[in-house]
Amino acid sequence: MSKNLTTRDKDYSKWYNELVVKADLAENSGVRGCMVIKPYGFAIWERMQAELDRMFKETGHENAYFPLFIPKSYFSKEASHVDGFAKECAVVTHYRLKNSEDGDGIIVDPDAKLEEELIVRPTSETIIWDTYRKWVQSYRDLPLLINQWANVVRWEMRTRLFLRTAEFLWQEGHTAHATKEEAIAEAEQMMNVYADFSENYLAIPVVKGTKTESERFAGALETYCIEALMQDGKALQAGTSHFLGQNFAKAFDVKFAAKDGKLDFVWATSWGVSTRLMGALIMTHSDDKGLVLPPNLAPNQVVIVPIYRKDEEFEAVNKVALDLIKKLRAQGIRVKYDNRDTHKPGWKFNEYELKGVPVRIAIGPKDVEKGTVELARRDTFEKEFIDNKKVVDKVVALMKEIQEGLFTRATNYRTEHTTEVSTYEEFKSVLNTKGGFVLAHWDGTSETEERIKNETKATIRCIPLEGDKTPGACIITGKPSAQKVIFAKAY
Repeated sequence: MSKNLTTRDKDYSKWYNELVVKADLAENSGVRGCMVIKPYGFAIWERMQAELDRMFKETGHENAYFPLFIPKSYFSKEASHVDGFAKECAVVTHYRLKNSEDGDGIIVDPDAKLEEELIVRPTSETIIWDTYRKWVQSYRDLPLLINQWANVVRWEMRTRLFLRTAEFLWQEGHTAHATKEEAIAEAEQMMNVYADFSENYLAIPVVKGTKTESERFAGALETYCIEALMQDGKALQAGTSHFLGQNFAKAFDVKFAAKDGKLDFVWATSWGVSTRLMGALIMTHSDDKGLVLPPNLAPNQVVIVPIYRKDEEFEAVNKVALDLIKKLRAQGIRVKYDNRDTHKPGWKFNEYELKGVPVRIAIGPKDVEKGTVELARRDTFEKEFIDNKKVVDKVVALMKEIQEGLFTRATNYRTEHTTEVSTYEEFKSVLNTKGGFVLAHWDGTSETEERIKNETKATIRCIPLEGDKTPGACIITGKPSAQKVIFAKAY
């Protein structure tokens, strides 16, 4: 199991791919570029969904669902949007199959061609804004705060489980507002919601910022983002929130009557995170022995493994285990009891180490006699024997301790791998030797941004919203720069 994992130092990419499969998170499917998310992987995604859904609803949002298919003509209504997604679209051209005349299988019926092709949604702005035209008439209908949990398709040639697949799961929020200020405040709020979730549930520290013009979402006037740093020194975009201005409202004629009776176009936002967060979770915390899960997100926070040889030993051990399970669940702890007799305890220990369960409790006949249990932590591999009467309090305390410890460890890594540079030579040297986030001055032009990308493969991950805003000179051109931006090689 975990002993067969390629180490991170030897081949980080291979380690990741093996871990996703061996930890039972996902596997490649019979459809090229698409994945099967297995029950354990989906259980983690469900935990993400549950917490995010709660946070969305606490900020006034409601869930709805919109069609998977979008008429092709909708995409032509917003020029920059179609430019951004045209090369990634899957297109439905026919609506029926038939048996071939030679009896050699099934073919597409040429007589069943659609009058207008349908696009399998790469994102839902167009179909949603066509719908909003019917929902919005006056200022009383605003703000419209809608979220959708869905799947989307973006045709990818090079895929990697969770990080980049042709089909993936996500949520996409789409909101309409009466004023520009409200829409901007919404986009910023959702960026902060994502940052809160990432840091307090995933235990992943993130930098909040805005994207450069060339990196913005297609059709957005401003893209807010949270950027995370993985263990191999590469950045990963963990979530985005977009201020769309009135572009989509004008494209789909979504107007409202203001309080003074005047008609105006609404102001829009969209925002989303996807199953890519699973990749971020894996690459931030996991080690050469397998997955490491933060307790706030782990489907099973504790696993209890009974150890016995005889039936009478099992009866005594089982009684202690069941009593402990009842007490732990009463404290809100998610517990799995693995009393399968088809696998030995050592095999189970390896399995749960590989699957990243935060705390493992083993109970054997000698533990029953002594009134203790053996408790092992996944994050530090520390083991200790705990008095039965103290184990519940110990586990509850450990949940917070492990969660905070993982966040601190990831934060320290990011701090150690964040470097400020003042010259282009220093910039290239850091990227090639150390990696991580590189803070440097940039003159604000797409030409300079493109040159750096072509020469180093590093992109501007974000223009930070917090931190040092001291102006300076661009490392390439020497022209004035308002503040340092974050560069990195990225997924």
